[in-house]
Amino acid sequence: MFNVFPTARLRPSPFFHAIKAEGCTSASIYNRMILPASFGDPEKEYWDLIERCVMWDVGAERQVQLEGPDASTLAQILSPRDLSNQKIGQGKYVPLVNHQGTVINDPIVLKLREDLWWFSIADSDIWFWARAIAAERGLDVEISEPDVSPLAVQGPLAENVVASVFGDWVRDLKYFWFNEAEIEGIPVAVQRSGWSKQGGFEIYLRDGSRGTDLWNIVKEAGQPYGIGNGGPTSPERVESGLISVGSDTDSRTSPFDIGLDRFVNTDVHDGVIGIQALRLIEAQGAERRVVGIVLDGDEPDPFGFHWEPISIDGVKVGSLTNSVFSPRLKKNIGYGLVNADVQLGDRVVVTRAPGKDVEGSAVAMPFI
Repeated sequence: MFNVFPTARLRPSPFFHAIKAEGCTSASIYNRMILPASFGDPEKEYWDLIERCVMWDVGAERQVQLEGPDASTLAQILSPRDLSNQKIGQGKYVPLVNHQGTVINDPIVLKLREDLWWFSIADSDIWFWARAIAAERGLDVEISEPDVSPLAVQGPLAENVVASVFGDWVRDLKYFWFNEAEIEGIPVAVQRSGWSKQGGFEIYLRDGSRGTDLWNIVKEAGQPYGIGNGGPTSPERVESGLISVGSDTDSRTSPFDIGLDRFVNTDVHDGVIGIQALRLIEAQGAERRVVGIVLDGDEPDPFGFHWEPISIDGVKVGSLTNSVFSPRLKKNIGYGLVNADVQLGDRVVVTRAPGKDVEGSAVAMPFI
């Protein structure tokens, strides 16, 4: 039984009543909102994602909206990735950094008009950040949180489900591109994206009063494809090598530490937040790197509530930032944020609890 009491400090998404009716059993907190994690059968939810399709309430992925004459200017100031050639209807993945070059969020940045942008954010207060930067730079732009809440449809059959709702035009969407649409009077934007590597879409609901209606439309369309429920906490996230900013990063993690430097353009103008720090890191080389860790043994071994120390020959070289039991690999796997000189193939020791050391190996990511 899923019991939660929404308050002004803990908001439900527009899909809250639907996920309760579906039997949600556990959730986490994300952007001060309820993010469903499971509906009682994590193994089924995992295989539904891998083999068929699932629908996820990811309304906790809030939008920070920039609107006004200087919206494009602010979008670039916030983004160390070059947005100058971004088209209307295109999204880009962007690791946002602070002035020291530390990753603070990794949104999908959507361009709806020249003067209207959404930052579809991960778990941190970018609304406050954007407002502060805009005020300091004296920009003519309004920053708000619009009534926009994504519903994800993920998995190898997700395209069939979404096409049956909106039409075959969705099959032509390139990754991170989107179109605005309407279904039964419900305004949405449909984007090929999502918190998995199994393929899928995020349907950005633009009228919070219609959450249950949209949920039921997608659920009915998904019945022929065996659509299931779940949440973006599946082991598939780790198997696929997807970084979770805030969970797999700390207060000094740069994009270069975690393989996100391919989404950074250090030749953007000097006014971009953190760009001088990123140029320095690029020139000097990152001090850390993220590697996969495969632990010895073939029985599930739950992850602790904090990063677990990784050592080689008795010397600490980093931390295990997450770990899960992989149903496909039949191994406990996770990410190691380690010193840059750790090599793939190195044998490591992870301290899982006081007095409990487990051996493992550093491997390439993604695992699958």
